[in-house]
Amino acid sequence: METVEINGQIYVKKSSITQGPLSIIRTYSAGVHVGEVVGHDGTVVKLKNARRLWRWRGANTLNEISLSGVNRNEYTRISEIVSEITLTEAIEIIPVLEGVDLEPIWNK
Repeated sequence: METVEINGQIYVKKSSITQGPLSIIRTYSAGVHVGEVVGHDGTVVKLKNARRLWRWRGANTLNEISLSGVNRNEYTRISEIVSEITLTEAIEIIPVLEGVDLEPIWNK
């Protein structure tokens, strides 16, 4: 991925961004989920290999999570993977940059 730093801020060249198989789905009432979109009809989104983003640190917005991931620390919670989920009130679908680590982390 091509980047440039300007005044301490790192920017990614748009043409070097590769969408991975994952997307972040923000819903109206069921929280934030990450998975592979296998169906989308209006506000209904079906995911496979899905996990819920319960809470996180290291990103201010879901857009930032899609580009850089989250801090993998004792605060961050990404649930275990379920094989399939249907979300009925999706309001955002954000493609995740290839290579961003959003694997489960659930400190017990």
